[in-house]
Amino acid sequence: MNRRKSVHGGAFECVLPGSQSARMARFATEYYYSMQALIFAIKEINADPALLPNVTLGFQVFDTCLALRKAIQATLQMMSGRGEITPNYHCRKESPLAGIIGDSESTGSILMAQILGLNRFPQISYFATNPMLSDRGLFPSFLRTIPSDEFQMKGLAQLVLHFGWSWVGLLASDNDYDAVECHPCSWDTWPDPNRIKCVPKTTEFLFYEGPLGYGLTSTAMISSPVPLFILGIFICYKKTPIVRANNYSLSCLLLLSLFLCFLCSLGFIGYPQPEKCLLRQVAFGMVFALCISCVLAKTITVVIAFNATKPGNRLRKWTGVRVSYCVIGICVLIQLFLCVIWLILSPPFPEYDTGTKPGIIIVVCNEGSPTAFWCMLGYLGFLAMISFIVAFLARRLPDSFNEAKLITFSMLAFLSVWVSFIPAYLSARGMYTVAMEVFAILSSSWAVVGCIFVPKCYIVLFKPNVNSRKHILGKRGPM
Repeated sequence: MNRRKSVHGGAFECVLPGSQSARMARFATEYYYSMQALIFAIKEINADPALLPNVTLGFQVFDTCLALRKAIQATLQMMSGRGEITPNYHCRKESPLAGIIGDSESTGSILMAQILGLNRFPQISYFATNPMLSDRGLFPSFLRTIPSDEFQMKGLAQLVLHFGWSWVGLLASDNDYDAVECHPCSWDTWPDPNRIKCVPKTTEFLFYEGPLGYGLTSTAMISSPVPLFILGIFICYKKTPIVRANNYSLSCLLLLSLFLCFLCSLGFIGYPQPEKCLLRQVAFGMVFALCISCVLAKTITVVIAFNATKPGNRLRKWTGVRVSYCVIGICVLIQLFLCVIWLILSPPFPEYDTGTKPGIIIVVCNEGSPTAFWCMLGYLGFLAMISFIVAFLARRLPDSFNEAKLITFSMLAFLSVWVSFIPAYLSARGMYTVAMEVFAILSSSWAVVGCIFVPKCYIVLFKPNVNSRKHILGKRGPM
């Protein structure tokens, strides 16, 4: 048996960023040990005539320094030879390549495969820096699968290796053929660190036990009783001038809607079950439509009440609660129509995102129709904008009707929160997308509570002398 041995070696020097010619100061020992294990295994194969008869494996090692520029340079030199790089011209005097093992980063390996594929070079293979590869049994089994009949006919093969490897499948020994096979993992599993078995991928969603979910849940639970507490104050002091002057029935309805706004944020936290995905956005859209409709109705009531005081004005007959409830009913029905069409044509559903983060399954609610989602949200913004404009125009009314100033501040804060929400929502990924919406719900709800009701509660509880008909009707209003 005639056996020839051809072993070729080579390397690039690594240059630190910012320097001109200085060699890399750090030395990656883990890659060096892996390379030595590889060389040892190749020598073991060449020394055993029973493994690869009439075939001698050689190798060349190119250190890419985990840099794309070095990887491209090495790829072009493999095609043209060790001298000057000449595209589409091969000046290699050595034996043809039997196989190529790519860079440790998939980006570099993919780029190498694309360049080599254009020139009809070979199975860039991915290899692992695994201590098991130094074993005489496993590593030679892998190399035995590389040389084909073509290489055995020539009697000499050359294995070109790149310094630093990665593996995208699993190693599995075949007892019948003594070969190594790569079996892809299922969509919900991921290779373990040793690349010998598939393990379940990590599932990510905004769960209650996590720091982010726990913080948002606690905030929602603490915030939700606040509107009910304020409602209790209004009920106890409903005969006082300041409560009666601010449309008692509308204020109670607004406080109940704010209570529901805080509670609806909890529907976004936890595992995205089908019924939760189906209802959470619709519930959010409906309760906020009710909330902003109440604010709009209060604003219109303020304007009508002021103008109705003028002698002979025809608006006197519109000062009752009927107009307010008509405004609320129409605004809520429009939002209900949008949500029903959304649920009929393209309802939300749970989705498993396996492409955003490697090794992680992100469980999200697919909104079904992004257009419907943004229409629902845009309608809320439209109502808030109308309330802001009307309240802003009525801000200079006499002090006895200056609730318009408070509504102006509340709607300005509301709009600021949701305008900021849009870029944050579009740029966030996974559970952070949901967390941004929960944060916006809680913040905008607090904006309405803080701007409209906190000043009134302060006067009712701590300034009872100001809560009088004299101050309400006077020019020196308490608010």
